[in-house]
Amino acid sequence: MNRKTLTTILLAAAMLTFLPAGASAQVTKQKLKKENQELKNEVDSLKKAMEKLRKEKLAKDSLAKEMIGIYEENEDKSAAGLNPEDYNAETTDSLLNIWYMHRQVSGNREGEGYDMDSVRFSSNVSDAVMKERLENMNSFITLPYNEKVRNFMILYSEKMPTKMGHILALCQYYMPIFEETFNKYKLPDELKYVAIIESALNPTAVSRAGAKGMWQFMMQTAKSYGLEINSYVDERLDPFKSSDAAARYLQDSYRLFGDWNLAISSYNCGPGNVNKAIRRSGSRDFWAVYDYLPRETRGYVPAFVGAMYAIKYSKEYGLQANGVQMPAQVDTFEIHKNLHLQQVSDLIGIPMAELKNLNPQYIKDIIPGNNKTYILRLPFNYSSAFIENEDSIYTYKAAELLNPQTLVKSTSEGEGSSAVRASGGGNSGGSRLSYKVKKGDSLGKIASRYGVTVTQLKNWNHLRSNNIKVGQRLYIYKKGSTGYSSTSSKSSSGSSSNYVIYTVRSGDTLSKIASRYGTTVSKIQKANGIGSKIRAGQKLKIPR
Repeated sequence: MNRKTLTTILLAAAMLTFLPAGASAQVTKQKLKKENQELKNEVDSLKKAMEKLRKEKLAKDSLAKEMIGIYEENEDKSAAGLNPEDYNAETTDSLLNIWYMHRQVSGNREGEGYDMDSVRFSSNVSDAVMKERLENMNSFITLPYNEKVRNFMILYSEKMPTKMGHILALCQYYMPIFEETFNKYKLPDELKYVAIIESALNPTAVSRAGAKGMWQFMMQTAKSYGLEINSYVDERLDPFKSSDAAARYLQDSYRLFGDWNLAISSYNCGPGNVNKAIRRSGSRDFWAVYDYLPRETRGYVPAFVGAMYAIKYSKEYGLQANGVQMPAQVDTFEIHKNLHLQQVSDLIGIPMAELKNLNPQYIKDIIPGNNKTYILRLPFNYSSAFIENEDSIYTYKAAELLNPQTLVKSTSEGEGSSAVRASGGGNSGGSRLSYKVKKGDSLGKIASRYGVTVTQLKNWNHLRSNNIKVGQRLYIYKKGSTGYSSTSSKSSSGSSSNYVIYTVRSGDTLSKIASRYGTTVSKIQKANGIGSKIRAGQKLKIPR
């Protein structure tokens, strides 16, 4: 007797056992067959549930393995990315879904849930037509046509009509800003589409890892590119300031790699990972490097191409702008006094939501104009009302909206206002970096890498000797706002316009570095006060 027959007999016996007394004789063969089928359906349902759980467990195990690999690889901080010590369970979802556009319109799940490494979408548009359209775009950046790119072209043009309608509406307002910015730096106009992949043009987008704004900058990288972040202002949310920083970051990346596809990839995973992929592949061609990039980065360039294609041929796919009304014309006003957005809203009649949409960088709805001059943006049709009522606006409900208690409360709740003091580091006014000791590290090497002293490292971490061990966590405090990217930009005056900070690598010479950045050896020597000798790990200021 086989197992299946035995199971059937046992199930039948079990059913008979629970029948009322005297009812056994009345049970028909048809009724038994029906009940047996119902039980079989329940067992099948249970099997499906167990199989689903098994697949979810496998997926989590695979994800953990992938993230460990990324953790070990990523030694450099990226523009919108993380330090190795930042990779944890809370950031996993953000990392794996960055090119699935999970930070788009709240509640809209279009375009998500696809495994873009294995899916093959079908389309009524032939490959020949899509390839021809791509070639006709005449992009300055190379846009190859292959299976991976094709899938993202279909994803953006056919699988998310509502999201793309929302993005198209936002494009009417934001793209001219990006175009002007990238033109200022003489960069390819197509780079503006990176913001679609990063945030779907949402200026207040926040990732689980803490990256913010339309261009998804992490705090330290944002500060290193001159963006102001304090209790009242977060310029990562300012589309004008953040796009300027993004342009400079991409410009630095292109100088480093000499290829726009690699520079765009660097925006996602950092220059360190891209350099390692180049070394492992033995090539500087993006598609040769592709398989050596972190998993979440591989789809970044194909997604970039897909978004560009969908917007270019939106009419052919019946995609229409919807859901967002942004003003066609905007006026800017310099603010020299403290001002609450509610004061402006109440006195000139502009809806608070519209006011905040145009000025998202003021995170407490307060413009701290007493400290320095800030910009207020208003729709053109409200400009006259603001000018006519400006004196009254500053005094309206000032005692209520701008009283000292409100300002103190806002400051205490501000991002980073007391983060270092609360850490117990005893170094107010700076920022803290958590560093995990790796094989081959020494206190001297770490101190040199981050521009601090061994004594400081020992004091901050309560070390009695110079001995450290692999896996040990060290805290490093940096006065003011600095970034740790090998391509971070910082000037001698705290501005980001004069220098690029470069970390010397093994095999580098001053002449090689000067050639890479289009400057001279003497200028580098003068900027750093050095002779002809440099060492691996040394930080150099490279004049722009």
